[in-house]
Formats: sequence, structure tokens, C-alpha cells
Amino acid sequence: MDPTILVVDDQKVILEFLKKVLEKENYQVVTAETGEEGLDLHARYHPDLTLLDIRLPDKNGIDVLKAIRKKHPEALVITMTAHSGIQGAIEAIRQGAYDYLAKPIEVESLQFTIQKALETISLRREIGAIHENQKSKHGFDRIVTQSKKMREILSISEKAATSQCSTILIQGESGTGKELLASAIHYSSPRAAAPFVIVNCTTLSSELLESELFGHEKGSFTGAIRKKLGKFETAQGGTVFLDEIGEIDPTLQVKLLRVIQEREFERVGGLTTQKVDVRIVAATNRNLQEEADRGNFREDLFYRLMVIPIYLPPLRERSEDIPLLVETFVRQFSREMKQEVRHVSPETMDLLVDYQWKGNIRELKNILERAVILGDGDTITPEHLPDEMRYFDRPATIPDSRHSNEIHPLQDMIVDYIQKTLAATGGNKSEAARLLGITRQRLKRILHNNAASPA
Repeated sequence: MDPTILVVDDQKVILEFLKKVLEKENYQVVTAETGEEGLDLHARYHPDLTLLDIRLPDKNGIDVLKAIRKKHPEALVITMTAHSGIQGAIEAIRQGAYDYLAKPIEVESLQFTIQKALETISLRREIGAIHENQKSKHGFDRIVTQSKKMREILSISEKAATSQCSTILIQGESGTGKELLASAIHYSSPRAAAPFVIVNCTTLSSELLESELFGHEKGSFTGAIRKKLGKFETAQGGTVFLDEIGEIDPTLQVKLLRVIQEREFERVGGLTTQKVDVRIVAATNRNLQEEADRGNFREDLFYRLMVIPIYLPPLRERSEDIPLLVETFVRQFSREMKQEVRHVSPETMDLLVDYQWKGNIRELKNILERAVILGDGDTITPEHLPDEMRYFDRPATIPDSRHSNEIHPLQDMIVDYIQKTLAATGGNKSEAARLLGITRQRLKRILHNNAASPA
């Protein structure tokens, strides 16, 4: 579709001249003789580009420019002015005009300026498409959940992403998806076009981590044969994700605090102060409040990181998400490994939902990858799971040494133990399930199945 250009000028001769020239270049042209009419047509047609005269009979062209930019911040406006009105053109540039043309307008200058503006529009659209593609790949839509708790967390995270807040702290057990959430925050933020840089604070010694974060000058230490930019510099304008920030030593904590507070630092061995503009998203599986209370983590740094705290719950506290996660991972691994696995048996799903998942989503993902690899049909069954996951339901018999040498079915003993636990909790199923280390749904299912079995 040909670009649309709105021309606003109070002189009909100029309007006709511009319309003729532009239509010859296959542009769609809309014209207005007043500022008010120009604003109405801009709202109606949403032109790709506007040519706006500074002097209009009813409004100041600068005011029209401001009104357009207020409603459409991305709008491109080229102002037109006589040579004597050059100060007005300069003011228009200050107010967001893309460029200006001096009257009388030369055709070559007009064509060049319009072409340059339309190339800018095309580039913006390409960048926007890349941004949307990155957002769909790495944004919040990737986070699989249906739990109320997680939806509330994602709501907070989305607000944090679009805010001007420079620090965000994500806390949670290993494997809960802290890096995934940090990535979603970055790619849903105004910083999405800039780098997202990940630093694992546990994999390097203190000295190497300092060089990794802040860079170093040539000759600053043995082996520093050339200058190196640190992660804060390479992430300029974007986000630095500091994974396991609770592991960094006190010296680095001081330097990090300065980056947050002053937005500056020096490279290792350097004297020149480097200015930096990054958002810091930090993550930890530790309780940083307790670490600060013990003196292991700087209290001032802790509070600077805690501007927007986000706590990711362990998988066992969001068991309603497990079937959805299972379906997602099975589909993913089947596609990647060209397997025919499409289903998970009800018995298998029960085991997956009831499991305690000390390794959280990471452990679930690994187990399902293994199951898809071992699968010899289109359905994952309990036999494809590790032994420890099948232990609780495996038929077996053990002696009840407390009363006699009789051997009782394990399932009967389980039900008996559950009933005794229920009696001890006054019939409170939630408390009984907690004491037994199983979910409330599993407890109810065991009791239901036992009631339905023949005597």
C-alpha cells in the first residue's frame, strides 16, 4: 500500500503544487488549509508522514505539532517555513519534528527529505517487528501457568517491566524459573531492543567475577593482555541479570551498590569513570533478609535491590500447573526428538502431580525429557518414570512388627496410617496431607479409591 502523506498549509497554490509532485511519486495525499482541519484529518487517516506549515490562519503550527505528537508520539512531522522563520523551524525540531523544509520548496529537497523520513518509518517498523518477535519468544506468554498465585506474580512482573525501576529482585528455590522470568521482564520492557546479559555469580572466583562485571584495562593483572569491556558496558541500555547474587563477596557488593546508586564504575586497573545505564534484575535462592541480618550481605545493597521484590513459589505450591507444564514439555520434547509421544496416562499424571519436586520445574523438565526418550509408544506410563516416583504406589507387603508377624498389604497400611493422621488432626484433610508430605488431592484420592475397592 502506498504511503499516505498529510499536507497542512493555508496557501492553495502550495497545496496544489505539493499534491501534484507527491502523487506523481505514487503517494496518497490528503490536504488541509487550517490547523484544526489538519488535526481532524490526522486523527482520521493516521498518515505515514505530515508536512506542516509553521504559520497557519487559526493555530500556531508548533501547537499543531505538539497536539499531533501528544496523541501519536511516533508520528513523523516535517515542518515548512519561509527563510525568515528559521527560528520557528528550530523550535519545531526541539518539539519533536523530524526535519524542516525552507520555502520556496525545491522538488529535489522535498523528495530527499520525504524518502529519508519514510526509510526511518520502515526501519522503525522492522525494529518493532523484531521486538514483537523477541517478546513472543521470550516474553510473559512463555510462562506456563493457570494458578492464581502465579498470575498475581506475573501481573506484578509486567508492571515492573514497563516501569522506570532500575532494580528488581527475584527470590525462589533453584529450578523455579527465575531466569525465565527475568528474560520476560526484559523483553517486555522499553529496554527490549538493547542486550539482555546473564551473569552467573557462582561460576567464577571473586577476581574473575569482578573483571566479568566491570571489565579491565590492559595489564591490570597477570593475563590481562588487552582491554576488556565488562557486562555492564556491553549491556548498555539493556538489562543485566545477576543470577545467585547472594554469593558475591563484600568487596563486589560495594562496587555493585555504587553502580545502582551512582550509575558509574571504573574498570579493574582503570582510572576513568564509566557511566552506565542498565536495569539490574538479581536472583537468589537464599533468604537475603536473613543473610543481611547475619552480616553476610550488605543491608544497604539488600534494600536497594528490594525496590520490587518478586517471590517465585516452588512447584509443589502450584500443583495445579503441573498438568499444563507436563503437556507443554511432552509436546516440546516429542517435536525436538521426532518422537510419537502424545499422551500421559492418568496414573502417570497422578504420580507427577503428587511428587514433591525438590528440583522444581527444572526437575520436572528433565524427567519428562527422559520419559519421552524412553517411551516406546504414544503414551508415557509409570514405567517411564524414575523408581523413586513410583515407590509410593507400588504394590508390596511388609511385616507389621508392632503387633504380630502377619504380613499386610502396603496399601492397607497406608490407608490405616492416613486415617490415624486424620484422627490426630481432627479430620482436617489439609493438615493431614501436610504432615504426610502429600497433596490434599492425593489424600482424598487414596481414601476414595479405598472406599470404592471391594471388601
